[in-house]
Amino acid sequence: MKALVTGATGFVGAALAGTLIAAGWQVRALTRAGSDPRNLRTLTVERTVGDLTDAPSLERAVAGCDAVFHAAADYRLWVPDPQTMYRANVDGTRNLLEAARRAGVQRIVYTSSVACIGLPADGGVGTEDTPVSLESMVGHYKRSKFLAERVALEAAGQGAPVVIVNPAAPVGPRDVKPTPTGQIVLDAARGRTPAYVDTGLNIVHVDDVAAGHVLAFHRGRPGERYILGGENLPLREILVEITRLAGRAPPRIRLPHGVVLPIAYLAEGFARVTGKPTRVTVDSVRMARKRMYFSSEKAARELGYRYRPAALAFADALEWFRAEGYLGEAPQNG
Repeated sequence: MKALVTGATGFVGAALAGTLIAAGWQVRALTRAGSDPRNLRTLTVERTVGDLTDAPSLERAVAGCDAVFHAAADYRLWVPDPQTMYRANVDGTRNLLEAARRAGVQRIVYTSSVACIGLPADGGVGTEDTPVSLESMVGHYKRSKFLAERVALEAAGQGAPVVIVNPAAPVGPRDVKPTPTGQIVLDAARGRTPAYVDTGLNIVHVDDVAAGHVLAFHRGRPGERYILGGENLPLREILVEITRLAGRAPPRIRLPHGVVLPIAYLAEGFARVTGKPTRVTVDSVRMARKRMYFSSEKAARELGYRYRPAALAFADALEWFRAEGYLGEAPQNG
């Protein structure tokens, strides 16, 4: 079997490419001309240069492939020009699905996000059936992913063999950028998170997300969505576990959302002037008002999906960050 993997130089895509190779697949990786190649250095993949906004390059990329795993996305919580995000995430998805349709690809697994899953008003756990709308999406990243998922669902409704997976907050090795979630891990491990807000995340090991993609190819139903998540944890518990593993003091100050929001507005204003991205964004503070908890029960039932404890994801992430020089010398406990 031969698969095209988009985003293979990125976090989820690299884990997925490695999982496919280990299962005996031939993998073709769609990479942009300026992509960071570090995640491909230990993987035996065929590389093809292209871009989701360049339709002819996608035609070449899908040729001869049995499957397409579309894991590429512009994942930033702040971007100077939001239209670039919509072109990559929405238009790019439409372009790729059309190329795959013309090539007669057997199955397409589209990587969405739990950002597109609704959250109950009572603060409960979100599922694939929780009502959700574009109006409830906070920020351009969530809106662009919501619209891209709608493109995938529409294609499935027209007969395309598209299965959708919705990863939660992945953590683990090979987070080269790092992602916003990976940055939380890094900041806590460096002792740069003295305070926290009252929110929560669903943490999943990136390799479990990758395995879930392959299960979706084999067992998923076209047109269906499957949450690929892990443990639901309050942010303070997340930070306490990371700092414990890193030998740092845990955060002790709880900040009200109302205090953090003005700081986020100032940080974004400074970012617009300097052109440099900010870690504290208005959208991230708004999202943090809700605990982003989800259930993977449907994926477990229909796909046979399983996940490991979040503590193992943090340990593997820290081991990789340390080995790659992100953390410098590891501090000693005591």
